[in-house]
Amino acid sequence: MSSPSTTPPRLHFVTNSPVEGLAVAERRVAAPLASVICVHGALDRGGSFVRLVRRLARFDVVVYDRRGYQGSRDLVPVNLAAHIEDLSALITSEAERGPVILFGHSYGGLVTLGAAIALPSRVDMVVDYESPLPWVLRREHFHALQGDDPVVEAERFFRRIMGDRAWDRLSEDQRDSRRRDGTALLNDLSTVRQREAPVDLRALRVPTTYAYGDQAEYYRALAIELVKVNPIIEPHEFKQAGHAAHLKNAEQLAALIEDRWAATCASG
Repeated sequence: MSSPSTTPPRLHFVTNSPVEGLAVAERRVAAPLASVICVHGALDRGGSFVRLVRRLARFDVVVYDRRGYQGSRDLVPVNLAAHIEDLSALITSEAERGPVILFGHSYGGLVTLGAAIALPSRVDMVVDYESPLPWVLRREHFHALQGDDPVVEAERFFRRIMGDRAWDRLSEDQRDSRRRDGTALLNDLSTVRQREAPVDLRALRVPTTYAYGDQAEYYRALAIELVKVNPIIEPHEFKQAGHAAHLKNAEQLAALIEDRWAATCASG
């Protein structure tokens, strides 16, 4: 991946969000190849993409807090359909500038797939990383919820995904902020536990890459099944990568997005 001669500017929040109350931040560059809209996973926020944003130096990048989370916490309702509507509004806005690429991490990939199916003429490419799709391949070991208390489940989820040491390093204000996102988390988890698939992947018509790390056999097997469901989906494995690739493997992710965009342009 080539690097520009100057360091691109940083993310900043916008005052004219396409969805009232949705916290949106952007980073613009001169003569961008395309706009990349990043969609975060469960119990996360748009700011977690900052390392990836820095490495996507040739692209405009838009990140946002999904409704129910952080700066968008007051938006209701909180469900997959509303998440897809929010992303669709961002896509429509960015499409006026040029090509649009969607990147979804974990649950965010479910949102990107739904939006790409809904707006195939305005989405030019999708890259998702380890998005949970149990309707394609059943996951045997779902971690059961211990109750319906969002505060308890938020802390439990964070500790399971990021580790006890990461939780212990948070300040009390940071812990409280994560706990307050528990209601949105429970909705995300309920979506991936429902019996019927919320999106029809057979209807996907946008070039899509499903990326995964080499540390979880489930996602490798899922990628194989996805190709069977819809050959437009191309798998890609990262070496020495776990679930938090947007934090720990940002260089690889940025290179994948740029490489796949070059291939999409060459084929189109």
